[in-house]
Amino acid sequence: MTRPKLQPFLRPKHIDQIPCGTCFNAGHLVDANAGWRTDTPVLDQSLCTGCLQCYLLCPEGVIFRAESGLLIDYDFCKGCGICAHECKAKAITMRKGGL
Repeated sequence: MTRPKLQPFLRPKHIDQIPCGTCFNAGHLVDANAGWRTDTPVLDQSLCTGCLQCYLLCPEGVIFRAESGLLIDYDFCKGCGICAHECKAKAITMRKGGL
């Protein structure tokens, strides 16, 4: 496997060039890597306001939009809890163990 070439950082000239959200969708990894997770985020759709703070701040990019609302890709979620901590509506809670 060859490593991708590094690209020099180019300072954005316009706000449209600044990425908003995660760098990639979950599933970019080859293997599911959530086996060591001790806490699992659980999203209550009825409390979700759709502010997308969890989507923007998830370091793994496992939160995404679907027709039914926001969803979490548990195959790649590491259970860090950032989404639950940042959710102002308290729509995401952390549950011990898996689903």
